[in-house]
Amino acid sequence: MAKKVLIILADGFEEIEAITPVDVLRRAGVEVTIAGLSGKTITGAHGVKFQTDVTFDEYKDLPDAIILPGGMPGAKNLGESPKVAGLVKKMNRQNKVVGAICAAPALALAPTGILNGKKATCYPGFEKNFPSSVAFSSDRVVVDGNIITSRGPGSALEFALELVEKLVSKEKAETLSEGMLVKG
Repeated sequence: MAKKVLIILADGFEEIEAITPVDVLRRAGVEVTIAGLSGKTITGAHGVKFQTDVTFDEYKDLPDAIILPGGMPGAKNLGESPKVAGLVKKMNRQNKVVGAICAAPALALAPTGILNGKKATCYPGFEKNFPSSVAFSSDRVVVDGNIITSRGPGSALEFALELVEKLVSKEKAETLSEGMLVKG
């Protein structure tokens, strides 16, 4: 049975960080649902309008993974949602995959406490939002248990392939990487 992933878009999200994981995960045979935090039409940080599959309020499933893109004020909007925080905590308690990129690890994950005692990364400068209990890394993608964090738009493809490796297999991630000409 295909793994299920929920990606939540909030107005002001970084488009590359949203569409790249959706595309790569779907290539890997993962069922991806795109949910809009404030409705079914969400506008990215650079003015691109996305039509989501559902609103976040309509989504009732418990996925195998959740992805929170960054971008401003998208990451801030995700971080200010008690419902997003509740789902993040529930996913973490059940050891399901939690992925966040750019400002989202600092603004949406850190406030929930799930990064405490973990190693994580985020967009440069946002690490000041991590509590001292988070071990900041400047690596492009950081995996600590069930949590995957990444730096920003330029690392979105690596982030997506790491999600494929965690949810499907290392072989599938390598096949996709090769087929998409990720490495020269």
